[in-house]
Amino acid sequence: MFSKLLIANRGEVALRVLRSARELGIATVAVYSTADAEGLWVKLADEAVCIGPAPSTQSYLNQSAIIAAAKGTGAEAIHPGYGFLAENAAFSDLCAAEGIKFIGPTGAAILTMGNKSAARLAAVRAGLPVVPGSDGAVESAADAARFAEAAGYPVLIKASAGGGGKGMRRVDDPAEMASQFAAAKAEAAAAFGDDTVYLEKLLEHAKHIEFQIICDAHGGGVSLFERDCSTQRRHQKLIEEAPSSVLTPAEREEMGAAALRLAAAVDYEGAGTVEFLYAGPGQYYFMEMNTRVQVEHPVTEAICGLDIVAEQIRVAAGLPLSVTQAELGQPRGHAFEFRINAEDPRADFRPSPGTITRYVVPGGYGVRVDTALTQGAQIPPYYDSMVAKLICFGLSRAEALARGRRALEEFIIEGVETTIPFHVKMLQQPAFIDGSVTTDYVEEQAGDWSL
Repeated sequence: MFSKLLIANRGEVALRVLRSARELGIATVAVYSTADAEGLWVKLADEAVCIGPAPSTQSYLNQSAIIAAAKGTGAEAIHPGYGFLAENAAFSDLCAAEGIKFIGPTGAAILTMGNKSAARLAAVRAGLPVVPGSDGAVESAADAARFAEAAGYPVLIKASAGGGGKGMRRVDDPAEMASQFAAAKAEAAAAFGDDTVYLEKLLEHAKHIEFQIICDAHGGGVSLFERDCSTQRRHQKLIEEAPSSVLTPAEREEMGAAALRLAAAVDYEGAGTVEFLYAGPGQYYFMEMNTRVQVEHPVTEAICGLDIVAEQIRVAAGLPLSVTQAELGQPRGHAFEFRINAEDPRADFRPSPGTITRYVVPGGYGVRVDTALTQGAQIPPYYDSMVAKLICFGLSRAEALARGRRALEEFIIEGVETTIPFHVKMLQQPAFIDGSVTTDYVEEQAGDWSL
């Protein structure tokens, strides 16, 4: 096991990794920008190193500064969390070259699965069903229009190097293609430094169901069951739950096996998530793979009883998985995660940076809050707007839902606007209560809500 680990991230995920590392007896090194000098994870780490000014390009994305911090403190491994450098193949390779263990897959695996068109090809070769789409990159709007005419509108233009909804555009008819194609390429170039795009047929009214997997260096791999992430806005997840309320045990086993088959095909090591679109019984299609721990991993931890971050660290240290698929059995209970973002849902989810003037966290049985917030903390405008995650567990979906309602009513954050009012309203919707929400529900319905 490692004796010292550097956490190359900030906020709640940095604190999340720190806690698991400490329980494993590993000393921690926090890195921070000048905007985050008072961050809770900085204060709780055994050591902390400032790596640059507030802009992430000069701090949390500064690979040389992070490597220097690791070497200067004697850290043997780097945990990248999610976002920033977590899915950066070059950084994984740089860590290896510098003799530092990157807690995640190899650069080759990241490169294959991080490129959406390459991942699609790998999925086809591994026998996974895929959404009808272009064979690789699409070079021009004219080529895109030809594909769309053959497949039928609507279609999605997607950035090959993309994620988080960036570089993604819906096209409903030929008149929109040229402008949307140009917009998708421009956004992809700005966000990822790569303007390559491909096309997929848009499956409307489908569910977003993803499988958490983790693989070790000894050929072992387990599926930690699925999450339903259908409550989303502009392809950004807002609420996640586990397990799905629509999958049968047979579908769970089949889709989990498919996810592990894909991971094995690219010699995957570590935690990852294979995402599917689910259009109905027996109709599921590979969408993409995230080569890191996910924001929503706590709902999986709740139903399988495994600390996923600790398991990541164990696997990276060369240890075999601590559980087998047979030992995991079936999901136990039900859990929801509500992403608490510093955004104003009454103003089209506009970011709301500022100072936290009042902060009251819910508690009680089955309630978990992952956050690095404290009263008086500053929410800077430079980074992702998510400031907390509320996770509620119950023995049944109905119990977890009732616990979520109660916890959201107790959760008070003042000084900035948050998405708490949106979540409260969402939990009142019949479609959410019965589990029938699909990926387009929020876009189609929430505009009429009074929050």
